[in-house]
Amino acid sequence: MLSLKEKDKPIIKKLLSAGCCARCVLRFCCVSVQAAYRRPHQETLKELQAFISDTENSKAQDPKAVESTEENSKSQDAAGSEPPDDPPSKRAKLEPIVASAPSEDDSACGVRLKDEESSVCVVCLGILQEICGTTQAIKIADAVKAEKYEFDTLVLSVSLPAQLFVREHSCWLHVKNQLREKSVAVDKDDIIQVKEAFKWILQGLVSKELGGIAVVTRSLFEVGVEFTHPETDVDCHFLASTCPDCFKATKNKRSVFTRMAVVKALEKISEAKFLKHYPCPPVKPTSSCSSQDVQCLHVSIFVAGRYNKFCRSLPQTPWLIDGERRMESSVEELIAAPILSSFRADGFNFSSSGREDVDVRTLGNGRPFAMELLNPHRSRLSKVEMKQLQETINASSDKIRVRDLQIVTREAMSRMKEGEEEKTKSYTALIWTLKPIERDDITFIDDIKDLTLDQKTPLRVLHRRALAVRQRVIHSMNARFLDSHHFYLGLKTQAGTYIKEFVHGDFGRTKPNLCELLKTDTDILELDVESVDVDWPPSIPE
Repeated sequence: MLSLKEKDKPIIKKLLSAGCCARCVLRFCCVSVQAAYRRPHQETLKELQAFISDTENSKAQDPKAVESTEENSKSQDAAGSEPPDDPPSKRAKLEPIVASAPSEDDSACGVRLKDEESSVCVVCLGILQEICGTTQAIKIADAVKAEKYEFDTLVLSVSLPAQLFVREHSCWLHVKNQLREKSVAVDKDDIIQVKEAFKWILQGLVSKELGGIAVVTRSLFEVGVEFTHPETDVDCHFLASTCPDCFKATKNKRSVFTRMAVVKALEKISEAKFLKHYPCPPVKPTSSCSSQDVQCLHVSIFVAGRYNKFCRSLPQTPWLIDGERRMESSVEELIAAPILSSFRADGFNFSSSGREDVDVRTLGNGRPFAMELLNPHRSRLSKVEMKQLQETINASSDKIRVRDLQIVTREAMSRMKEGEEEKTKSYTALIWTLKPIERDDITFIDDIKDLTLDQKTPLRVLHRRALAVRQRVIHSMNARFLDSHHFYLGLKTQAGTYIKEFVHGDFGRTKPNLCELLKTDTDILELDVESVDVDWPPSIPE
């Protein structure tokens, strides 16, 4: 039985006469029992017909009518066989229903079941009728199986034509205005949404077709169903002129009539203006909505680790100039290719705790990095499989090495970014001097602590970084003499310090610089990153 109340009867009559399907009638009656929507809609329609028919039967059994009938019968008995001057009162009660022109409310009782079953709903445009059944569930399940995702649960999402909201608003006003005199109110916020009813019906059917996989309200794996209805696309167009502020064209949108924009406009437009531009109830459509291709999407997963770079001719990311590659590969590509293959992801985003120049090596424990894997078809690898993946990466090239490879959360990514500016980094640089030097000429460098630099944006990165003066700190340095023109310089600095510019001065854009300290021109021949002091990701024992 449907959980309907006496006050729902006039609403049901209005909606059936307007051309609403049985399930949309339940929505407007605020029926929130999911099982009611899962019943075949033909059965629901029959029960609604029976429910509103009870109103007329109850009128016939009205106590006053029965009492009046009994009195008339007594009068007839007293008068003998004389024909009465007036017809019996019971007939007088029933006559308007049988002989007179039916009222608009009563006409709903005469809605033909066959017509209702064959017509397309004026509100949901057929989505909650035949479209919403086993055939649709099989289509969804087949699409999911074809993509070969690995998942434990899924969430079903529905994209509806924006005009459905216009039609629902029209029907709501129709019910509201027609029944206001009878003190019957329908709160628009209480109406069950089409997409909710659709999910209630389809979730169990899809789960069955997928062998019992749970269809839940929140999941990492989303299956999307989109409906379109070109025949009624024009339903929204009047809103563009009545509420122009709600519709603004953008490059990424196929149409300005998005769901959010239409809903916003319907909240803004006055009742009178709406009724002036749009029929109430809506015009009956001639066709149902069309179901588009099923879209599957798994939320991103994140893989992190540390990498060493042993080559002085390998950029961190693909190096392109005017669309042409300058190097055959990159750190990013060497790491990403095996990971993408293992997780069967559609794409990735690579990030790291800082970056080294193409001619700089990264040694020590390596530089922390993370990859966001987009729409992975596989989302879990065991510890053994992750170790094998790490070995695959390391065996693919002698230019890099990866360690501590692991799956991390999105939230954990913030720890890597914090290290970019807040942590310290250690370097070793091979320095050349213009003037000859002796061992004692560089010993003073070891005593310098917390040297503050003013670094104007280097000329070599000015094309991609804003012009600014940044203060950075060199916490400590040490010098190791090689010959009269060369020595090794070790530095521990604040993250973000430009080491090359500190050495050669960048035409005076970094002050103080090593040229000023040694009172001779200096340049950097080689640079190695020895450590990036970010305690992330967690170390994994070999």
